[in-house]
Amino acid sequence: MSDVSVVGAGAWGIALAIQAARAGADVMLWARDPVRAAALSEAGESPRLPGARLTEQVTVTHDLARVGGVVLLAVPTQHQRAVLARLPEGTAPLVICAKGFETGTRLLPLEVVQSVHPNAPAAVLTGPNFAHEIAAGLPAAAVVAAIEPALREQVIAALSTPTFRLYGNDDPVGAQVGGAAKNVIAIAAGAVIGAGLGENARAALITRGLAELARLAVALGGRAETMMGLSGLGDLLLTCTGPASRNYSLGVALGRGEKLADVLAARSAVTEGVATAPALVARAAGVDLPICSAVAALLEGRTTLQQAMADLLARPLRNE
Repeated sequence: MSDVSVVGAGAWGIALAIQAARAGADVMLWARDPVRAAALSEAGESPRLPGARLTEQVTVTHDLARVGGVVLLAVPTQHQRAVLARLPEGTAPLVICAKGFETGTRLLPLEVVQSVHPNAPAAVLTGPNFAHEIAAGLPAAAVVAAIEPALREQVIAALSTPTFRLYGNDDPVGAQVGGAAKNVIAIAAGAVIGAGLGENARAALITRGLAELARLAVALGGRAETMMGLSGLGDLLLTCTGPASRNYSLGVALGRGEKLADVLAARSAVTEGVATAPALVARAAGVDLPICSAVAALLEGRTTLQQAMADLLARPLRNE
């Protein structure tokens, strides 16, 4: 049995497998497609993360029965439930490495785990991390959030290296909210830049977006101060400013007048904020989330970019 298993062989899953091996673990990397698993095993790298090579400590498989040890779930949030249902009972601990709200149920990832594997200890790994930089071993930090201190310590010990600094956090709700909502705010930040509204406007939007993250975290049972850490402010800054952010780049394209369907059709990777925005807003009924609500309306075709911007700028003046 491997020390660490990574379920999901997209860019983030591959980066996590490389990081776990770098930390000294024997790693099992699961790919859903057996053909892709065989190709990844033979080549030792994937076109989804060019230049990142798997070491001999990483074994690629398409058999979920081989998964064990600390299990990192690196499948997109919308596919998480189906994969969890296929995991053998007793597979634990589970570490969620995806961000978002499940459409339909509007559940956070750890709530999905609870509904499928109610007795499994589970944590969330989140923070301001681009897959290609983690794979390359560039300096980065992230958060392991779980109620149980021993679980946090186990996950941190399994993945930490001098260039990947992990912090524990006992507010998994807040950590998940930060990771999910920042993708929605990033779409808005990209739209601001794409529409030529300037850096001042983006800075204002990010700051007010942070306030929305804090309100939502508290409403769902988390803590506002968690939004001041890596899983909130840190992730928000990276996703709202980094050109490699899929959510930010989608917003830029929308700001330039491109159609959502065309942007998504040209992509192979998931842009998490598209599915998250409407689910987040629906879950947060009664919480004041003007930016997130505007993004959800824009993505669903209920408003135009120009109207959404006009509505935000027309909000009543108030104290910060």
